[in-house]
Amino acid sequence: MPVSDDISHAQVHARAEDCRLILELSGVWKVTAPRPDWSGVLGGLNPTVVRLELRDKTQWDSSLVLFVHEARRWCENAGAQLDLEALPPALRRLADRLAGAYLTRPPFDRSKSFLAVVGLATEGVGQRTREFLRFVGECTLAAVRLARQPHRFRWRDCFSEMQACGAMALPIVSLISFLAGVTLAYTGAIILRQYGGDIWVADLVGLSTVREMGAVMTATVLAGRTGAAFAAELGNMKMNEEIDALETLGIRAVDFLVLPRRLALAVMMPLLALYANGVGIFGGMIVSLGILDIPPSAYWVETQSAIDLSDLSAGLIKSITFGMIVGLAGCLRGLQAERSASGVGRAATSAVVTSILLIVTADAVFAVVFNILHI
Repeated sequence: MPVSDDISHAQVHARAEDCRLILELSGVWKVTAPRPDWSGVLGGLNPTVVRLELRDKTQWDSSLVLFVHEARRWCENAGAQLDLEALPPALRRLADRLAGAYLTRPPFDRSKSFLAVVGLATEGVGQRTREFLRFVGECTLAAVRLARQPHRFRWRDCFSEMQACGAMALPIVSLISFLAGVTLAYTGAIILRQYGGDIWVADLVGLSTVREMGAVMTATVLAGRTGAAFAAELGNMKMNEEIDALETLGIRAVDFLVLPRRLALAVMMPLLALYANGVGIFGGMIVSLGILDIPPSAYWVETQSAIDLSDLSAGLIKSITFGMIVGLAGCLRGLQAERSASGVGRAATSAVVTSILLIVTADAVFAVVFNILHI
């Protein structure tokens, strides 16, 4: 029987044939108007097959899609079969999309035990570690091919990346390094002036900047600036299937896209670190002159006496390693990005997080090794 007798509203005519329930949909289905309730249409019946049919000249919008979804959910719970062959293809597609997007499970699956969750997480970490090591191996082989056949390397792309990650990064590196030197000088002055050791501010700023702050702060800036740019650029190329086109032509993505970027960062990173060292020491000199009345000449002489070649070498070794880490993380996350706009954004974020994590880890390893070697 029809649920509604008003032809201007949604109608459902139900008739039972053995174990089948045939529902004829007609009228005007609007999301702003009331629609038949599924339980009222069912009328207490328990069919094994439910068939939906749409009469001619029936107008519908998402309201009918929701009704079909209710019928699908009831059939899934009751173990009945839902027949939608008589519906228009557009209506079936919308109903299938709604069924795929609908959350039939809770957001957190608590059916697994704690040990199972830990095991799956460990397996995921192992898989990501293998992917990282595989990518490092591919980059190493690419570097070997470059050494054997340097004429096949795209030096123009490498020089372009050097300008982008080197000269274009000077303003932000200058600001961060200067403020780091000022902060170190102010912090040291608070303690050292209590013991009459004002001049030792130069030692504190000089050693801290040359050995640690210059390389670490520059690497952090490039991780957020250049590493994220690498990941976004390669992720966008992957989304547009440009990387697939290169692979189809027999061109390795590692040789064509990754190696020029990593080489550019490895070359420009120590130069930026040296520049950051000078700017940081200059920031400490300004603070010493302003609040401690230390002449710039005395400050510079004390800095020269505190810093030797081993300190400078330690900072340069760190900066080269950090530059390679930033390039590696940015390119890896870009090549692993999903083929969507949100996937590119997540790849850029993951590149920054991975770079900073590896930089801090590598810096800790360098600290232990340099302490053992008395450097």
